[in-house]
Amino acid sequence: MKPTPLPDPPTNQTNPDHPTSVAARNQVRRGWQKRLPQLSPKQWGYLMLAIATLILVVWAFQPAPVRVDVGTVEQGRLQVTVEAEGKTRLRDRYTIAAPVNGHLERITLNPGDRVQPGTLVARIEPLPLTAAVEEALGRLAEWKAQRAGVETQRPKTETLAQATLRIQKAEADHRQAAAQVAQAQAALEQAQRDRERAQQLEASGAIPRKDRELAELNETTKAKELEASRLAAKAAASEVEVARAALAVLQQERSDPDYLLRVYDARIASTEAELAKLRDDANRTDIRSPIQGQVIRVLQKSAQYVTQGTPLLELGDVSHLELVIDVLSSDAEQIQPGAAIWIERQDAPPLQARVRQVEPGAFTKVSALGVEEQRVNVIGDFVDTPPSLGDAYRVESHIVVWEGNNVVKVPLSALFRCEQEWCVFVVHEHRAQQRSVAVGRRSHVEAEIRHGLTAGDIVILHPNEQITPGKRVAVR
Repeated sequence: MKPTPLPDPPTNQTNPDHPTSVAARNQVRRGWQKRLPQLSPKQWGYLMLAIATLILVVWAFQPAPVRVDVGTVEQGRLQVTVEAEGKTRLRDRYTIAAPVNGHLERITLNPGDRVQPGTLVARIEPLPLTAAVEEALGRLAEWKAQRAGVETQRPKTETLAQATLRIQKAEADHRQAAAQVAQAQAALEQAQRDRERAQQLEASGAIPRKDRELAELNETTKAKELEASRLAAKAAASEVEVARAALAVLQQERSDPDYLLRVYDARIASTEAELAKLRDDANRTDIRSPIQGQVIRVLQKSAQYVTQGTPLLELGDVSHLELVIDVLSSDAEQIQPGAAIWIERQDAPPLQARVRQVEPGAFTKVSALGVEEQRVNVIGDFVDTPPSLGDAYRVESHIVVWEGNNVVKVPLSALFRCEQEWCVFVVHEHRAQQRSVAVGRRSHVEAEIRHGLTAGDIVILHPNEQITPGKRVAVR
């Protein structure tokens, strides 16, 4: 039975403590007490238990608030960046090559060793060149001695026969040299085809860059061999001419000794030129550093015979590094020279760099998913280079393509699509309110809000299907 509420008894408004007012109130209260049912203590206990149970049932069926993560709408600086992987590269790389043919002594330098201009970095055994110098000196002395006694000498039959044999030998040597030229020419043409094929395979990603560089090096080596063969053929042809001239001289010696003197002068001049070249080669067997920097790579560590032009080691200055970042060609359209670059570092502040150049040509690169992409190299210069970076180090870069101040921005994870618009859930009085917003530029973590939100609004991050307009929420 639901009790009827008691009305307030009439009171004396002027003086509530007046005896008449008190008596009237007591009389009314006694009257209502007679109307109420008289409950025993046990019944009162049941009544209290029923009321408590009703309260628990109502509380149990009341929807619990959804726990959410929230973020704050801020007004400040926003940077839109292009994220890409890149690597460091020496701005100036020096490849030290063998200046002459010879036996290379073991290189004692290791990668990372410091070098100064003039530091001895490699050495080719000079003994063969020294012996060749001594031999040339002997021939020169012989020619000079023969020239001094030419007026008293007369050619003999045996001398003429030897001159004839010399011509035959020179002609045989010339034919052999011509055959070597043809062989070297064929080898060079094959190397050129191999190089073109390697460039095509590298462009399609079928082979690494190292194989293409080896093909280019092989082409260069074959070209040098062809040049050497042609020089040898030219020298053999010259020897034929010299031998024929010598025979003619012998035949004319009896009547024209002055001509023989001129021949000896020519031989002496030729030997002196050869001697000068040998001495120059002997002086170049000590290979020295042209720069101040570090040893980057040792390409030929062990002692071995090397030909002229063989790369021995690479030198560079790691304090002068540049960045090479390959980005999608569609992203490259937004990047301008001078744009800021931020380089992420683990447990350290990011490094700053600047875009120096966006290369005009793109190249094809196969992504990890097997998709061919057109990529463009972006070249950047460090504003400050730490000593921890070296050549060909991998870096994670963020290239700034747009920057604004006093921008109303919201965490990107708060946005979701609602029909044809962007929306967010704003927390207001512990309930989620859906709002449509106009989104401007976006970075990888934040987005510009042109209207729909104000600085200080609390938005729900990563909203799911449990969040609906008006839903009670609680912040985690």
